Amino acid sequence: MNRLKGMFDIHADAGYYAAIKAAIQAVAHSHHLARIETPILESSDLFHRGMGADTDVIRKETYTFNDRASRSLTLRPEGTAGVVRAFIEAKLYARPEPVKKFYYDGPMFRYERPQKGRFRQFHQMGVEVFAEASPSVDADLIHASVAILEHLGLTAHLELNQLSNTSKPDYKAALKAHLKPHLDSLCADCQTRYADNPLRILDCKIDATHTALQNAPMPLDYLSDEETAYFNALQDHLKALEIPFTVNNHLVRGLDYYTGMVFELKVDEAILGAQNTVAGGGRYDDLVHTLGGPALGATGFAFGIERLVVALKAAEIAPLTDPLDLYVMVLDASVTDYALQLVKALRHAGCAVMMSHHDGSMKKQFKTVTQLDAAYAAILGPDELASGTVTFKHQASGTAHRLNLSDTATMTRILHGGDA
Repeated sequence: MNRLKGMFDIHADAGYYAAIKAAIQAVAHSHHLARIETPILESSDLFHRGMGADTDVIRKETYTFNDRASRSLTLRPEGTAGVVRAFIEAKLYARPEPVKKFYYDGPMFRYERPQKGRFRQFHQMGVEVFAEASPSVDADLIHASVAILEHLGLTAHLELNQLSNTSKPDYKAALKAHLKPHLDSLCADCQTRYADNPLRILDCKIDATHTALQNAPMPLDYLSDEETAYFNALQDHLKALEIPFTVNNHLVRGLDYYTGMVFELKVDEAILGAQNTVAGGGRYDDLVHTLGGPALGATGFAFGIERLVVALKAAEIAPLTDPLDLYVMVLDASVTDYALQLVKALRHAGCAVMMSHHDGSMKKQFKTVTQLDAAYAAILGPDELASGTVTFKHQASGTAHRLNLSDTATMTRILHGGDA
């Protein structure tokens, strides 16, 4: 049996996933983000209403099916809609803090063409912030996304744009009128998007250099005075945070729920090629109300974790390792119970310990110690048991300590880097 196309097992790259998880946890702690987890499976209507029935994801990429009760269910293609549903259902909007911040990570599913750093099952980490629209809230959110990359040792460039929520219908109409004479020369996807999702044409990679797109009206041209002031204030906050950015007039993101500021983080193309976006997000001030909650603003972002793994490898950043402190060499089956007791005590003290479960030659077991890259080897055989001692050997220096078998406190201190 082989795994399904677009799915994958995590084993060789587990250290990279662990590094990303550690970075997420560090930023979640420093930004005081509350953990939230939602089901992988939701009602299909949640995503149709939340993401927009005419978006590319909903039209072409969801895993949707009817269950035995004839209910239409969908494997979640992204995290925001489920978090908003949980936020409303649990009445989390009633919490006393004025800015309510949550983070999540987990598997998502999209039926798309597998490619570098992009799979049909993928992992996403996201942050969602519920609060009255504020440029400083958005700047703080963007800072969290940048901080995750900083923890990982990656450098990315921030691109920003501002969509108009008040004049979006007028802008869509103007964009469609401009593109209509050129429709036949646009790619097939753009021709499909023209009717219901024309903004997505702006960030099409295939038609990026098309004259019609280069000369098209831009979202920034349709901002109200209030929206312009908001976007200018956001840029001032980012400068105060010393986060470099570029305003990208073509940036719109791919989901219908965005209502204002949108942004992406891009690593160098030498790392990921043209598909170099590792994170993106923006404001979605209407989504909470659309899904049945109060009129409450929101902003968020998400990382594609597989894209980050590819980027970390390309940047030659080492994965997180889980070093082995000690390997207990059992030289005879008669000492197995004592070895098990020793291992249990040291593990309870916070040490990473493995042991031999089959007696074998010392040479063979030292080879295992080397293969596992254990910091120390403990030699335990009938002679050690008779004397009530155990030999601890530091592999790098060759230094050996003869210790009482019951003196697990000294053993722990040695394994944690202390002196004997």
